[in-house]
Amino acid sequence: MTKLPTLNSLADDLEAGRTSARKLTEECLARIADPAGEGQRTFIHVDKDAALDAADAMDRLRRANAAPSRFAGIPISIKDLFDIKGQVTRAGSRALEDSAPAEADAPVVARLRRAGFVVIGRTNMTEFAFSGIGINPHYGTPKGAWRRSEGHIPGGSSSGAAVSVLDGMAHGALGTDTGGSCRIPAAYNGIVGYKPTQRRIPLDGGVPLSFSLDSYGPLARSVGCCAILDAVLADEPVTALRQRPIKGVRLAVPTTIVLDDLDEPVAQTFDRVLKTLSRLGAEIEHIEVPEFLDAGPINSKGGFAAAESYAWHRYLLTSKGDVYDPRVSVRILRGEAISAPDYIDMLNARRSLIARINARLASYDALVLPTTANTPPRIADLAADDKAFTTENLRSLRNCSLINLIDGCAISLPAHKEGEVPVGFMLAAPGGADRRILELAAALEGVIRV
Repeated sequence: MTKLPTLNSLADDLEAGRTSARKLTEECLARIADPAGEGQRTFIHVDKDAALDAADAMDRLRRANAAPSRFAGIPISIKDLFDIKGQVTRAGSRALEDSAPAEADAPVVARLRRAGFVVIGRTNMTEFAFSGIGINPHYGTPKGAWRRSEGHIPGGSSSGAAVSVLDGMAHGALGTDTGGSCRIPAAYNGIVGYKPTQRRIPLDGGVPLSFSLDSYGPLARSVGCCAILDAVLADEPVTALRQRPIKGVRLAVPTTIVLDDLDEPVAQTFDRVLKTLSRLGAEIEHIEVPEFLDAGPINSKGGFAAAESYAWHRYLLTSKGDVYDPRVSVRILRGEAISAPDYIDMLNARRSLIARINARLASYDALVLPTTANTPPRIADLAADDKAFTTENLRSLRNCSLINLIDGCAISLPAHKEGEVPVGFMLAAPGGADRRILELAAALEGVIRV
């Protein structure tokens, strides 16, 4: 596939008159409509007329030197989890099909529009965002990047978001990340996915999975693209991303949990990247992180996702439980058995965990670990086998979900070489270190695939 442009290169082309918002939007719409492509499974809804109208408006504003930002007119996709004014938010489910259209855009959607991005459509996802696999029995499952003719999973829950960027149906995507849902699909599709510190970006206007763990973030083609979208989502100035020097950077490789049971391509790629970074002068230290062992007890009854999703879904399950994906409803229903004291115990355990791990990691610039333990399995193998689905879902979520639990920020970079199975390399840090992680990732993305 031809290398697709970045947000900065598209902005340069728009400013120079080499392209237009109308042209970019028509190209994306054509890719979505291509019967030989994945568009019908990638998007749940495409509002062609509104997207073209928005593109034309951005072209007029640019001609009048009044474009709201240099990115005005660039098409992006929105995960079906978010409210868009006048549209039904289905969250990848049939249970919400008869809901009233949203009365207003979610704040994050409004911020993207305010910067002039063109909303191209609503992307498919795991129903109610509850898995790292990306299979959706209601709207189909878009095929991921790896050996597409065989049909490998796209990763979830932001499955359509990743494939829309991968296939040029959009030039950036808004996703969510509760246990890896921006980073897992990015890893499986060879793009970049960013999970910001939760408190930086408002969660209003989105269907929740876990109030404690949810965060909203971008999927895109480069670290720079993610940094641009992250700044817009957080209502911060978009500033040039300075690359941090690799020489002398202190990187911690956790030996607790995250290196267990890795598929061979994942282990080999991760080892190769560490050797490359060491050769370039990074100080890499393998350390035990015993705090990660706390995740087991905290999640033993289903964890925050089960408890908090059940609180939101309990009445909908009573009236429409029969139309839920059974693999989703069974996980939500685990929350029914979590008592108020159980939940308070989880809150206290997490608070302690965050304090202890922040202290342990204070002297390091970042944690580095494989994004997922596995490479993307075939869709057919998991669709037909509940046990295989559960096993691979847990392996996809394991490493990423630890970062949500510690209230951190993290990015997944493509680390595989051309022609190899996609593998993600994750950089992570405690909450609040977003700019540092992005600057370090910007330095690494150009060297780790050599």
